Amino acid sequence: MITFTLCLLALIAGYFLYGRFIERIFGPDDRKTPALTKTDGVDYIPLPTWKIFMIQFLNIAGLGPIFGAIMGAKFGVSSYLWIVFGSIFAGAVHDYLAGMLSLRNGGESLPEIIGRYLGRTTKQVMRGFTVLLMILVGAVFVAGPAGLLAKLTPESLDATFWIVVVFIYYILATLLPVDKIIGKIYPLFAVALLFMAIGILVMLYVKHPVLPEFWDGLQNTNPNATELPIFPIMFVSIACGAISGFHATQSPLMARCMTSERHGRPVFYGAMITEGIVALIWAAAATYFFHENGMGENNAAVVVDAITKDWLGTVGGFLAILGVIAAPITSGDTAFRSARLIVADFLGMEQKSIRRRLYICVPMFLVAIGLLLYSLRDKEGFDMIWRYFAWTNQTLSVFTLWAITVYLVREKKGRYFYVTYFPAIFMTAVCTTYICIAPEGFGLGPQMALAIAIFSVVIAAFWFNIWYFKTTKKLW
Repeated sequence: MITFTLCLLALIAGYFLYGRFIERIFGPDDRKTPALTKTDGVDYIPLPTWKIFMIQFLNIAGLGPIFGAIMGAKFGVSSYLWIVFGSIFAGAVHDYLAGMLSLRNGGESLPEIIGRYLGRTTKQVMRGFTVLLMILVGAVFVAGPAGLLAKLTPESLDATFWIVVVFIYYILATLLPVDKIIGKIYPLFAVALLFMAIGILVMLYVKHPVLPEFWDGLQNTNPNATELPIFPIMFVSIACGAISGFHATQSPLMARCMTSERHGRPVFYGAMITEGIVALIWAAAATYFFHENGMGENNAAVVVDAITKDWLGTVGGFLAILGVIAAPITSGDTAFRSARLIVADFLGMEQKSIRRRLYICVPMFLVAIGLLLYSLRDKEGFDMIWRYFAWTNQTLSVFTLWAITVYLVREKKGRYFYVTYFPAIFMTAVCTTYICIAPEGFGLGPQMALAIAIFSVVIAAFWFNIWYFKTTKKLW
């Protein structure tokens, strides 16, 4: 418990210390925000800061900091370190600066921000890449919560029924103004998710289970350690609990509702640190579960169900399960909403008219239904879509980090570019290695995959250094 406690305190300290440092680098001021200058009653609507934080937290949370952390806990104490250092120095910096760039540029969607700093060609690629990721998120975050709802309701209300209900909800939440559904129910769902995390945290100190400590070493404790090396598998498995490109797609939704740039640190940086805390709590709880029951269980939902019922009782367990249901649903609906706005920005299509919103949403939902049917056909189909989602998610964070790095250099903040440069280099290595080694990728051996990753990192660093030299007329 000593390592867990130190990691928990480090996350909290990271918000107040490193978060303030990153805030000073960006330099928020008192200029009017898009919510005030572009109010349209649909997407640009001023909302209270506390509500924006709750929505942002629920948007980015999904199942990532719970299911990802549970599966990541199998790798041992390394998972704790990745959650802490990833959240403070990579994920929260990524989320804050991406959100603030959207806020300062009229609430721009992520592909427009990336294109602003990485060029027109990259922008065009990112438009398609990001919309595909959003649809993947919507598709994979339907079956899980539908299955849990089916377990909590009469047999007549089976998983198919709930899939239809969830999808209808997605349609409404994507089309209606942000304050009609999202602004009203998200804070309640966020409270449920936070209640679950706090309840588990309290029980960790009550139960005081045996957890891995720093002095036990950083060895891979996964039973399939040979097939699943820590690098890169753990860094992709624990995505939303450390860094996630999906987060940067959600930040513009809230950037269009904020009334002051000074609210950026609690909303963007703070939501990511909160998610890191949730991930750390679940990694510790899962460690206890695996210690008691072995590491044979690969269904994270089973682990969640067992822990919440055992530690929080019937009522607490029920509320906790609702939190697990709400998290993926609320990430799925905002994923579709984000996809609508990305396409609208690309086409220059106003969104005050419901008819124009339907022009974008109908084909988007048809593609999502096709992916959903494929994922439901068999377990392998879902696993395949989930793995592609995980990789595209982390790859998007790479492009976002490089775009922010270029911004930091161009805006005469060149001496601070390292805050995103080193995370960008690291995540470039992670994503390159993963796609080379993964079965759904090139299926190469570990040594070949690592060699290609090192080569890619060297090329990226060399390319950036040449550009940096031309831009600043000096080498760093």
